[in-house]
Amino acid sequence: MARKNTCTYLIAGLLFLGGVGYLAYSGLSEGSVYFLNVSEAHAATPDKLRAARLFGTVAAEGISRPADGPGVDFLLEDKDNPALTMNVSYRGAVPDTFKPGAEVIVEGGMAGPQFAAKTLMTKCPSKYQKENRKED
Repeated sequence: MARKNTCTYLIAGLLFLGGVGYLAYSGLSEGSVYFLNVSEAHAATPDKLRAARLFGTVAAEGISRPADGPGVDFLLEDKDNPALTMNVSYRGAVPDTFKPGAEVIVEGGMAGPQFAAKTLMTKCPSKYQKENRKED
């Protein structure tokens, strides 16, 4: 009788560990995206750009709004080398703080010659950051 209980617990433990292992593996493989700046994206292989997050600065030129709905098309500049840019297309609600010179993070993947962003996030401008004040 004790041997039967031991086998049951052993099988239950193996199933539990197998389930946890599978969840950990699938969570890590599906949720992993590369976080790159524009220069790193230009140097990356196409398989790294299927699912990626890019960060950079919105270029002053090249911003256009689609006529068929919300979104924006723009050039993303490398923060350290503004000569390096990438075309980005985003369809969705554009944050109010989106403007030329804003630092942004886009998440998506390459679709032909441009980066098709699924999400667009802007870095909060400095007016929202706590100022260094002298305490009395």
